[in-house]
Amino acid sequence: MRGEEKPEVCVIGLGYIGLPTAAIIARANCPVTGIDVSEAVVETINRGEIHIEEIDLDGLVRGVVQRGLLKASTQVQPADVFVIAVPTPFEKDGQHTPDISYVMAAATEIAGVLKKGDTVILESTSPVGTTDAMRDLFAGLRPDLKLPGLTGETPDVAIAYCPERVLPGRILEELTNNDRSIGGITPRCARKALAFYKRFVRGTCVTTDARSAEMCKLVENAFRDVNIAFANELSMIADHMGLDVWEIIRLANRHPRVNVLQPGPGVGGHCIAVDPWFIVHGAPEQAKMIRAARDTNDAKMHHVVAQAEKLIADNPGVSVACLGLAFKANIDDFRESPARFVAGRLARRFGERVHVVEPYAAELPIEFEGTGAALIDLDAALETCGILIVLVDHDIFRVVPSEERSHALIYDTRGIWPDAAATVERPGLRLAS
Repeated sequence: MRGEEKPEVCVIGLGYIGLPTAAIIARANCPVTGIDVSEAVVETINRGEIHIEEIDLDGLVRGVVQRGLLKASTQVQPADVFVIAVPTPFEKDGQHTPDISYVMAAATEIAGVLKKGDTVILESTSPVGTTDAMRDLFAGLRPDLKLPGLTGETPDVAIAYCPERVLPGRILEELTNNDRSIGGITPRCARKALAFYKRFVRGTCVTTDARSAEMCKLVENAFRDVNIAFANELSMIADHMGLDVWEIIRLANRHPRVNVLQPGPGVGGHCIAVDPWFIVHGAPEQAKMIRAARDTNDAKMHHVVAQAEKLIADNPGVSVACLGLAFKANIDDFRESPARFVAGRLARRFGERVHVVEPYAAELPIEFEGTGAALIDLDAALETCGILIVLVDHDIFRVVPSEERSHALIYDTRGIWPDAAATVERPGLRLAS
């Protein structure tokens, strides 16, 4: 890449972050090859179609594919800039140990085509030190290249870390307009990555070191988790005391320096429910409050299951509708979803009495197989179910008028129907927390 020439870009991972990122880079007239292990995903994108739900993404992908600026492949291609956007789940050890094997596998593939002058940027949410580990892997696989931070020589390759900050349903807008923290292994690496991001990011791009940028991403999600944990713990206390948590929060937030968040059935998604554990793993003796918040938000799911089971058991023979499976409103992402966890537990216990309403699902997830639970639409649920359990605040649920649900016992974990508070008489459920 020379001067103002558009860099050729290779984006590894075409999921909820990788595909929108690849499309936005392509929109900036940079030729992009997107890489994914799934042949089906690759074929879908090369037709100009998408495999995930995200506002305006379909039109953008169709446009850049038709213009020849975005193509997909299962094989990493030579490029000027490589962007890694693969998952970082947990190890299967039950200890919430970060699994960076997908990152390292992507880096290994990149190493085979890496050349002098290239830039490699890791965007995957990762434990502190992952970018350095990726550099060390390159050093072992490509001894012919000088890597940053290992010698006093000018490096042949730039390596940086730059996490996204996006909200599902607003990903395209936020990838473009949100500020970015760009952490280089060296300042030179950070500057080179900064020049790349300024091609398509309107927000302020701030440079730092790679380890600080890695920690920054984890801190952002841990901050959210801790604050949600306060609201969820408050809701469980309110249930115990027979108080209306929504009224308490409404009153408390009238204080000019108080902003209590809204409780729910837990915390989901592949960010807030996962990333705080990366901090705990890195500093187990110091991250006491962060660990406690994770435990509280996980406990809220079990609290909701217990409350719902009591309501259903106390009303034998009454059909139940669980409203929502996604981890948040108006998206089709069910990863780490507390709503999915609660509905699945209820289905396994109460079988065909349980019905699920999820407008963003064509079929129930695999854990519902053999339970007898059925996926139905909202109208059918309102007509046939005498117990309604609100687990996700989809817009389509919010607008149901009171007369259409006046016949039902309601457990509202999202507080979308404040007028329903008096429909359940048992303390703790009556208050719909």
